[in-house]
Amino acid sequence: MLFSLIIPVYNRPDEVDELLESLSHSTYNEIFEIVLIEDGSTLPCKDVAKKYGDRLDISYYFKENSGPGDSRNYGMKKARGDYFIIFDSDCIIPPTYLSEVENELQQNYVDCFGGPDKALDSFSDIQKAINFAMTSFLTTGGIRGGSEKIDKFQPRSFNMGLSRRAFEVSKGFGNIHPGEDPDLSIRLWNLGFQTKLFPKAFVYHKRRIDWDKFSVQVNKFGKARPILNSWYPKYNKLTFFFPSVFIIGFFTSLVLLVFNLDQLLQLYFVYFLVLFLMSSYQNKSFKIGYLSLIAVWKQFYGYGLGFLESFIKIIILKQKPQEAFPGLFFKN
Repeated sequence: MLFSLIIPVYNRPDEVDELLESLSHSTYNEIFEIVLIEDGSTLPCKDVAKKYGDRLDISYYFKENSGPGDSRNYGMKKARGDYFIIFDSDCIIPPTYLSEVENELQQNYVDCFGGPDKALDSFSDIQKAINFAMTSFLTTGGIRGGSEKIDKFQPRSFNMGLSRRAFEVSKGFGNIHPGEDPDLSIRLWNLGFQTKLFPKAFVYHKRRIDWDKFSVQVNKFGKARPILNSWYPKYNKLTFFFPSVFIIGFFTSLVLLVFNLDQLLQLYFVYFLVLFLMSSYQNKSFKIGYLSLIAVWKQFYGYGLGFLESFIKIIILKQKPQEAFPGLFFKN
């Protein structure tokens, strides 16, 4: 089996340098190719790709900007491999990653898999705090951190595998972003393909974002979910409402204080205390524990409000997604 690593990039030559450097240390003994797709960047990484030309099998393509989903599809059409592995440019890949994937596929083949993400010690404190918020069982149920306590795993495209056959049948990613990952997973299920979590196939996801960018990102995640629910109501879950309920409940607890009712606020205090202690222990830093509280609040607040806005427009008012939220859709 030939692996083709599909990596879209937009104005991130430094990230690509770190990613390719990590791949140059792969312990995988078989040949694999890397397909870099420059998505209309003004800061191209072509020279970075040339830097690793003697160590890695790299194909470089430049195209007009059309979003990450379309760029991944473009790369898979150009790739030579039997199985595509998709990374974000801000990932660092452990040396044993491809060997872990091959072992999993040999033991229990699946046409689409996803792997978890972790943080390196070299990451900044804010990056580690955001990583905790995005991967902890107490916040997202662990779906990005390796939890297998879910009925059907929806791979995320920062660390995702897809067979050539599944790509050809499904036509790959749609033009919604974010949300293109679960959209593809659900379409694959409807086509009869299976998805699975490979717990040992993790990457170090750097997430070069600040607080403001993180807030915008999770807000878009929240807006995308009701759109997906309207497309695929069979896969709607009550847990998708949790961040919105969390935010409404928190502000309700503040109102209840006026009436000397503090029981609900106490529950929130206990929850945040547990988050603080767990993150501090996991990251061996009280500072990161404190920053994790900020990250979790921004995550719930941004996602929760985005979800509510989208739920009202898409589910209740029956607005067309492309008209209600044109910024979530790329024109392929």
